[in-house]
Amino acid sequence: MENNKINRSVIVNFLLHLHPHAVNKQALKFSRTFGLGGINALLFVILAFTGILMRFSYVPTPDGAYNSIVSFQNNSLLGTLIRNIHHWSAMLMVVTSFLHLLRVFYSQSIFYRRKKTWYFGLILFVIVLVFNFTGYLLPWDQLSYWAVTIMTNIVEYLPFIGEGFANMIRGGETVNENTLLNFYTFHTALLPLLIVAFMMLHFWLIRKARGVTVANNNEQEMVHVYPELVSREIIAALSLTAFITLFAIFFDAPLLEKANPMVSPNPSKAPWYFMGIQELLIHVHPFIATVVVPLALIIFFVYIPKIKIDTEKVGTWFYSSKGKSIIVLSVVFSAFITLLLIFIFEYWLHLNQFEIPLFISTGIIPLFMFLLPFFGFLFYLKTSKKADKVELVISITTTIFTSYIVMSFVGIWFRGEGMHLIF
Repeated sequence: MENNKINRSVIVNFLLHLHPHAVNKQALKFSRTFGLGGINALLFVILAFTGILMRFSYVPTPDGAYNSIVSFQNNSLLGTLIRNIHHWSAMLMVVTSFLHLLRVFYSQSIFYRRKKTWYFGLILFVIVLVFNFTGYLLPWDQLSYWAVTIMTNIVEYLPFIGEGFANMIRGGETVNENTLLNFYTFHTALLPLLIVAFMMLHFWLIRKARGVTVANNNEQEMVHVYPELVSREIIAALSLTAFITLFAIFFDAPLLEKANPMVSPNPSKAPWYFMGIQELLIHVHPFIATVVVPLALIIFFVYIPKIKIDTEKVGTWFYSSKGKSIIVLSVVFSAFITLLLIFIFEYWLHLNQFEIPLFISTGIIPLFMFLLPFFGFLFYLKTSKKADKVELVISITTTIFTSYIVMSFVGIWFRGEGMHLIF
């Protein structure tokens, strides 16, 4: 009995190191965070555990990688289930990390003392994407080989450094055994250490900022973390684990035939979370897609937390009632204009057939065809809806996210042979 009390005390003390001793009661509401931060942490633990199990059998060579995956699935105890759990957990982590960023942004939890948390959260999201991307190649099948080929070819579009950087990633001019070894090393050694370090820093910054933001700072009723919050986290963890396990039982992770560098599938597509980039490159000049747009987004997302807002608005979902309607309008506008431009560039406007410099016909003109109606929409919000600075920033961010999701959706589901639109 005494040993059980000691063990329980150790567990409780460990959990309290992850949380303050008490939290605002509002922070316990599921609708405040949807548990997304904890879900991401648990997914990483699941990925680490299943990844270690697969690492015992994996052979990081072009001849051995694919066969070791097949052998692990067929000959290891619960091999197929373990790989399925690993694969779907990785895919889910991309989704939940993105949703976590949205939750933090739309609940106004990025200002003042939480500014650094936002920045490190963005870095963590990039690490999650790189983590998935490096793991994508490891099965060494046709799907993974050509998806990585597409993405490393896109890197070559970067001016001045693109070709050298792509060759460094690949370990050569094409995806080869050096690429596989590089990705394997990053995926199983360097990136896990990096993500653990940034997760610890991220959690520390959240605790330093006194936990989760709440909508009304005047309500200061505090409750003990144990058992109020911890019990909820345990239930959420068990529910998530059960869901992933059941999903992995019924849906197998994709595995096509062994990679063949001489036979390219038609169409060849990037990993689904990078399909928006590939779709963008179909319509605009590579310099716009790989330099102008990324730099503009980096500057914008770094700038957002520097805005001064009313402290009472921190923690308020969608900033205001007007903010909710602005988000809806922004989603509708962005989806419409993105789909419209895709159809225009696909079926009607082919400026590259005229004697116009390529940078103008596929760069400047498409960019202005998006920016002109976009600024017109912002002007409408400013004048007709009386949107303030924060509400305009919310609109811009919503437009960006919606446009990328629409392009990804089109690229994944409606691009067929030759990357032509299909219906």
